[in-house]
Amino acid sequence: MQEIGEFLRSRRARISPAEAGLPDFGRRRVPGLRREEIAQLAGVSVDYYTRLEQGRGTGVSDAVLDAIARVLQLDATERDHLRNLVRPAKPAAPAKPAKLRPELRRMLELMESVPAFVLGRRMDLVAWNPLADAVAGFSDMTGPRNVAYQTFLEPRARDFYRDWPAVAEETVAYLRRDAGLHPGDPQLAALVGKLSMRDPVFRELWAAHAVREKTHGRKLLRHAVVGDLDLAYETFALPGDPDHLLVTYIAEAGSPTDERLRLLGSWAATIR
Repeated sequence: MQEIGEFLRSRRARISPAEAGLPDFGRRRVPGLRREEIAQLAGVSVDYYTRLEQGRGTGVSDAVLDAIARVLQLDATERDHLRNLVRPAKPAAPAKPAKLRPELRRMLELMESVPAFVLGRRMDLVAWNPLADAVAGFSDMTGPRNVAYQTFLEPRARDFYRDWPAVAEETVAYLRRDAGLHPGDPQLAALVGKLSMRDPVFRELWAAHAVREKTHGRKLLRHAVVGDLDLAYETFALPGDPDHLLVTYIAEAGSPTDERLRLLGSWAATIR
């Protein structure tokens, strides 16, 4: 329940009175909107909103959640996250190691010209094709094969990702979404605890409570053999398999990155 309060406080702290259409009477002790202002704009009592922020709200209606989300200017992902926090799913049984259907593994192998890999729960790396391995070196990773772990605790990551700060923010926001979908996951709690203790940047980003889906975007990489790679990425939910996400990297046709991917593809084929 503490999670609800931390999330709501982080969201109202980012909105100024002017952005909410309220008069600004000078400097405030803490940034953002006050509880009573949120309650007023959402059309609920201050006591009701306070109990919700303290994790003591029960039976919150969709209309009230929508009103609070509107005042806090939440996007679709944040709205879903708020609902997950207010109405948490029952803790699942201890997760078994993620397994991928043989047909999906075969599909990865057939995607010879596209780096592709599958993410599981908690951003675990479940499977990848040879070209993705040639790009990211998945098979040579030390430590857990987990994107969040590798991003923050693998020393080479800050050099490999030319836009490492953006990657770090995106990674934490996606991991935070996973935490809302699967409350009480002991493996996720252990991962977050380890990263928080060992990396101050992760600790700061986790406390910011940003929430984001992993849908599409860009990755700027620095490959040790072929040099810089400017890639777009697209992700695909696997039907009937909600805990797995297919991630693909795409280079612009005819670009230097396209040529470098072809070189990596030939290198990967030679190794195989």
